[in-house]
Amino acid sequence: MKYDLLIVGGGPAGLTAAIHARVRDKSALVITNEPTASPLCRAPAMANYPGLPGVTGLELVQRLVAQAEELGAQFKQGRALSVMPMGSSVMVSVENDAVEGRAVILAPGVSRAAPLKGETELLGRGVSYCATCDGMFYRGKRVVCAGDAPNFEEEVEFLRSIGCEVTVKRLAGLEILGEDRVNGVRTAAREAVPCDGVFLLRASIAPAQLAPGLEMEGGYIKVDGRMATSLPGVYAAGDCTGQPLQLARAVGQGQTAAHFALEGVD
Repeated sequence: MKYDLLIVGGGPAGLTAAIHARVRDKSALVITNEPTASPLCRAPAMANYPGLPGVTGLELVQRLVAQAEELGAQFKQGRALSVMPMGSSVMVSVENDAVEGRAVILAPGVSRAAPLKGETELLGRGVSYCATCDGMFYRGKRVVCAGDAPNFEEEVEFLRSIGCEVTVKRLAGLEILGEDRVNGVRTAAREAVPCDGVFLLRASIAPAQLAPGLEMEGGYIKVDGRMATSLPGVYAAGDCTGQPLQLARAVGQGQTAAHFALEGVD
């Protein structure tokens, strides 16, 4: 099925985009980890969101999810691993699956982690973001796993079950070693660990790694007034587009991005 709109991220910007799409009777798929795992859900109260003084972050997200579901938006739980414009559509890989849409909105929130040393250079040459997708290439080989994904233990156990020799290390301070291909990692404690592959199993992937060629500005996704990015069919909304990191701004951008992303969709 080709959706009218794919949305990466289940925070206020992404959920608002899904609601707008469904109000216009367009199909929408929200790709997200568990929405209530968002940092916003830990906010005890918000005093500056119009019309809902004192609402907790969890209550607000739950209301947005309920409204989107009631209108018919669909949800797919998992990590988006790549975004690939394909002419008249956009493909998004999600764990070991792929979905297609006429346009996509990136609304993953703000990425606070810079790429590891060697990550960008060796992506696809020993660096992977998905064990169930790429694990079979490393059967009988040594791999290092690091990350904070909700399914981290499940991914590690999968690699072990297919015969990989798995070493688990902390993500912070990790360096990936190798020239043409990965040949090891160095930990923050300066321990060198030889390996054939590295699985970085983060809860989410930074936009620049998610969509190669995406233009960034000051660490945020660069957008125009229509919330369009430098890639065809790819829009962005919310904290990933820069300061100020405010809820009302994210909601407004989600609506704007959906409006322009759906222009011309029959």
